Amino acid sequence: MKVILNEDVINLGEEGDVVVVKPGYARNFLLPRGKAVRFNKANEAIFASRAAAIEKRKEEKRKQSSSLKEQLEKVEITLVLSAGESGKLFGSVTNAMVQEALAKLGYEVERKKIEVSSHMIKMVGTYPVRVRLYESEAAEITLHVESESVVKARKAEEAKAAAAEAAKAEAEAKAAAAAAEAAAALSAAETEAEAGVDAETEAADEESAE
Repeated sequence: MKVILNEDVINLGEEGDVVVVKPGYARNFLLPRGKAVRFNKANEAIFASRAAAIEKRKEEKRKQSSSLKEQLEKVEITLVLSAGESGKLFGSVTNAMVQEALAKLGYEVERKKIEVSSHMIKMVGTYPVRVRLYESEAAEITLHVESESVVKARKAEEAKAAAAEAAKAEAEAKAAAAAAEAAAALSAAETEAEAGVDAETEAADEESAE
Protein backbone atom coordinates (compact mmCIF):
# COMPACT_ATOMS: atom_id res chain seq x y z
CA MET A 1 0.00 0.00 0.00
CA LYS A 2 1.37 3.42 -0.96
CA VAL A 3 1.23 6.24 1.59
CA ILE A 4 2.69 9.72 2.13
CA LEU A 5 4.41 10.18 5.47
CA ASN A 6 3.00 13.02 7.54
CA GLU A 7 6.04 12.96 9.85
CA ASP A 8 9.40 11.23 10.20
CA VAL A 9 9.06 7.52 10.96
CA ILE A 10 12.13 5.61 12.11
CA ASN A 11 13.34 2.98 9.65
CA LEU A 12 10.71 4.05 7.12
CA GLY A 13 11.20 7.59 5.88
CA GLU A 14 10.82 11.31 6.44
CA GLU A 15 7.95 13.75 6.28
CA GLY A 16 6.69 14.04 2.70
CA ASP A 17 8.21 10.76 1.52
CA VAL A 18 6.06 8.42 -0.53
CA VAL A 19 6.59 4.86 0.67
CA VAL A 20 5.09 1.45 0.12
CA VAL A 21 4.12 -0.51 3.22
CA LYS A 22 2.06 -3.53 4.12
CA PRO A 23 -1.69 -2.74 4.19
CA GLY A 24 -2.05 -3.91 7.80
CA TYR A 25 0.79 -1.67 8.98
CA ALA A 26 -0.80 1.30 7.24
CA ARG A 27 -4.34 0.65 8.48
CA ASN A 28 -3.44 -0.33 12.04
CA PHE A 29 -0.58 2.05 12.78
CA LEU A 30 0.35 4.75 10.29
CA LEU A 31 -3.07 6.02 9.21
CA PRO A 32 -4.94 5.97 12.57
CA ARG A 33 -2.06 7.69 14.34
CA GLY A 34 -1.80 10.40 11.73
CA LYS A 35 1.73 9.44 10.78
CA ALA A 36 0.75 9.04 7.13
CA VAL A 37 -2.05 9.63 4.66
CA ARG A 38 -3.14 7.57 1.70
CA PHE A 39 -1.36 8.29 -1.54
CA ASN A 40 -3.75 9.89 -4.01
CA LYS A 41 -3.76 12.94 -6.28
CA ALA A 42 -5.44 15.16 -3.70
CA ASN A 43 -2.95 14.36 -0.92
CA GLU A 44 -0.06 14.50 -3.39
CA ALA A 45 -1.11 18.04 -4.34
CA ILE A 46 -1.36 19.06 -0.67
CA PHE A 47 2.16 17.84 0.05
CA ALA A 48 3.47 19.49 -3.13
CA SER A 49 2.16 22.82 -1.84
CA ARG A 50 3.92 22.19 1.47
CA ALA A 51 7.24 21.15 -0.12
CA ALA A 52 9.07 24.40 0.72
CA ALA A 53 7.95 24.31 4.37
CA ILE A 54 8.88 20.63 4.66
CA GLU A 55 12.34 21.28 3.21
CA LYS A 56 12.85 24.18 5.64
CA ARG A 57 12.00 21.87 8.57
CA LYS A 58 14.39 19.25 7.22
CA GLU A 59 17.21 21.78 7.06
CA GLU A 60 16.53 22.81 10.66
CA LYS A 61 16.59 19.13 11.70
CA ARG A 62 19.94 18.68 9.93
CA LYS A 63 21.41 21.59 11.89
CA GLN A 64 20.05 20.29 15.18
CA SER A 65 21.33 16.80 14.37
CA SER A 66 24.81 18.09 13.61
CA SER A 67 24.91 20.06 16.87
CA LEU A 68 23.60 17.11 18.89
CA LYS A 69 26.16 14.78 17.31
CA GLU A 70 28.99 17.08 18.36
CA GLN A 71 27.68 17.11 21.94
CA LEU A 72 26.94 13.38 22.22
CA GLU A 73 30.36 12.32 20.99
CA LYS A 74 31.85 13.98 24.08
CA VAL A 75 29.46 12.13 26.40
CA GLU A 76 30.55 9.27 28.64
CA ILE A 77 27.99 7.39 30.72
CA THR A 78 28.44 4.69 33.35
CA LEU A 79 26.11 1.79 34.13
CA VAL A 80 26.64 -0.20 37.32
CA LEU A 81 25.36 -3.78 37.00
CA SER A 82 25.57 -7.08 38.86
CA ALA A 83 28.56 -9.11 37.73
CA GLY A 84 30.60 -12.11 38.82
CA GLU A 85 34.17 -12.03 40.08
CA SER A 86 35.40 -12.53 36.53
CA GLY A 87 33.50 -9.44 35.43
CA LYS A 88 30.84 -11.33 33.50
CA LEU A 89 27.47 -9.57 33.69
CA PHE A 90 24.47 -11.32 35.22
CA GLY A 91 22.02 -9.05 33.39
CA SER A 92 22.12 -7.31 30.05
CA VAL A 93 22.61 -3.74 28.91
CA THR A 94 19.53 -2.32 27.18
CA ASN A 95 18.88 0.79 25.15
CA ALA A 96 16.37 1.84 27.84
CA MET A 97 19.22 1.97 30.39
CA VAL A 98 21.30 4.11 28.05
CA GLN A 99 18.30 6.35 27.32
CA GLU A 100 17.75 6.91 31.05
CA ALA A 101 21.44 7.71 31.63
CA LEU A 102 21.39 10.22 28.76
CA ALA A 103 18.19 11.80 30.08
CA LYS A 104 19.91 12.43 33.43
CA LEU A 105 22.53 14.41 31.51
CA GLY A 106 19.84 16.41 29.74
CA TYR A 107 19.77 14.57 26.41
CA GLU A 108 16.35 13.37 25.25
CA VAL A 109 16.88 10.60 22.72
CA GLU A 110 14.29 8.13 21.42
CA ARG A 111 14.97 4.62 22.68
CA LYS A 112 14.64 3.17 19.18
CA LYS A 113 17.51 5.35 18.00
CA ILE A 114 19.95 3.90 20.53
CA GLU A 115 21.74 0.83 19.20
CA VAL A 116 22.96 -1.44 21.99
CA SER A 117 24.41 -4.78 21.00
CA SER A 118 23.46 -6.73 24.13
CA HIS A 119 25.06 -9.89 22.74
CA MET A 120 28.33 -7.96 22.49
CA ILE A 121 28.25 -6.45 25.99
CA LYS A 122 28.70 -9.42 28.31
CA MET A 123 31.55 -8.18 30.49
CA VAL A 124 32.40 -5.06 32.44
CA GLY A 125 34.42 -2.66 30.34
CA THR A 126 34.13 0.28 27.98
CA TYR A 127 32.02 0.10 24.84
CA PRO A 128 30.91 2.42 22.01
CA VAL A 129 27.16 2.90 21.62
CA ARG A 130 25.71 4.26 18.38
CA VAL A 131 22.90 6.78 18.47
CA ARG A 132 21.09 7.37 15.18
CA LEU A 133 20.15 10.99 14.58
CA TYR A 134 18.57 12.62 11.54
CA GLU A 135 18.86 11.06 8.08
CA SER A 136 22.19 9.17 7.92
CA GLU A 137 23.75 11.14 10.78
CA ALA A 138 24.80 9.14 13.86
CA ALA A 139 26.80 9.78 17.02
CA GLU A 140 28.90 7.43 19.10
CA ILE A 141 28.88 7.78 22.88
CA THR A 142 31.19 6.02 25.33
CA LEU A 143 29.61 3.55 27.73
CA HIS A 144 31.42 2.34 30.85
CA VAL A 145 29.99 -0.82 32.41
CA GLU A 146 31.07 -1.44 36.00
CA SER A 147 30.51 -4.24 38.51
CA GLU A 148 28.16 -3.35 41.35
CA SER A 149 30.25 -5.24 43.93
CA VAL A 150 33.46 -3.57 42.76
CA VAL A 151 31.86 -0.13 42.91
CA LYS A 152 30.55 -0.80 46.43
CA ALA A 153 33.98 -1.99 47.57
CA ARG A 154 35.62 1.05 46.03
CA LYS A 155 33.16 3.41 47.70
CA ALA A 156 33.72 1.66 51.03
CA GLU A 157 37.48 2.11 50.66
CA GLU A 158 37.00 5.75 49.69
CA ALA A 159 34.75 6.30 52.72
CA LYS A 160 37.32 4.60 54.95
CA ALA A 161 40.12 6.74 53.55
CA ALA A 162 38.02 9.88 53.94
CA ALA A 163 37.24 8.96 57.57
CA ALA A 164 40.93 8.33 58.28
CA GLU A 165 41.84 11.65 56.69
CA ALA A 166 39.16 13.42 58.74
CA ALA A 167 40.43 11.76 61.95
CA LYS A 168 43.99 12.78 61.09
CA ALA A 169 42.92 16.36 60.44
CA GLU A 170 40.99 16.43 63.72
CA ALA A 171 43.99 15.06 65.65
CA GLU A 172 46.28 17.62 64.03
CA ALA A 173 43.82 20.40 64.87
CA LYS A 174 43.66 19.28 68.50
CA ALA A 175 47.45 19.07 68.69
CA ALA A 176 47.77 22.54 67.21
CA ALA A 177 45.21 23.90 69.67
CA ALA A 178 47.03 22.25 72.59
CA ALA A 179 50.36 23.67 71.40
CA ALA A 180 48.82 27.13 71.03
CA GLU A 181 47.34 26.86 74.53
CA ALA A 182 50.70 25.79 75.99
CA ALA A 183 52.48 28.62 74.20
CA ALA A 184 49.93 31.10 75.50
CA ALA A 185 50.37 29.80 79.06
CA LEU A 186 54.17 30.02 78.77
CA SER A 187 53.93 33.55 77.41
CA ALA A 188 51.65 34.55 80.28
CA ALA A 189 54.05 33.05 82.82
CA GLU A 190 56.99 34.86 81.26
CA THR A 191 55.06 38.13 81.29
CA GLU A 192 54.14 37.62 84.93
CA ALA A 193 57.76 36.85 85.84
CA GLU A 194 59.00 39.95 84.02
CA ALA A 195 56.41 42.03 85.86
CA GLY A 196 57.68 40.63 89.19
CA VAL A 197 61.27 41.49 88.33
CA ASP A 198 60.27 45.01 87.33
CA ALA A 199 58.40 45.43 90.65
CA GLU A 200 61.40 44.29 92.68
CA THR A 201 63.70 46.62 90.74
CA GLU A 202 61.34 49.53 91.31
CA ALA A 203 61.17 48.80 95.04
CA ALA A 204 64.94 48.63 95.27
CA ASP A 205 65.28 51.92 93.48
CA GLU A 206 62.83 53.53 95.91
CA GLU A 207 64.77 52.23 98.96
CA SER A 208 68.02 53.50 97.48
CA ALA A 209 66.51 56.92 96.94
CA GLU A 210 65.50 57.15 100.62
